[in-house]
Amino acid sequence: MKLSVEISNYPLNEDYIVPIKDFIERLKATDGLRISCNTMSTQIFGDYDVVMDVLSQAMKYSFEHFGKMIFVCKFINADLDPVLKPHDD
Repeated sequence: MKLSVEISNYPLNEDYIVPIKDFIERLKATDGLRISCNTMSTQIFGDYDVVMDVLSQAMKYSFEHFGKMIFVCKFINADLDPVLKPHDD
């Protein structure tokens, strides 16, 4: 099954850029995922199991190494990457 996720990360400390960049780099290091970033969110596209595994690991690492933060996520069970094709889903 394919999965698309839109995720926003809000670290609850003054030095918020480092945790956000680290989180995105962890996602980008995973083979089989396509990542699209903008100023408001990061979008992740790929196989359900791969996406969920990397999100679980990256979020846990962020909590353990950077402290309190908020993750706001939207999930849809389809590949909605606009770079690939128009979607008729």
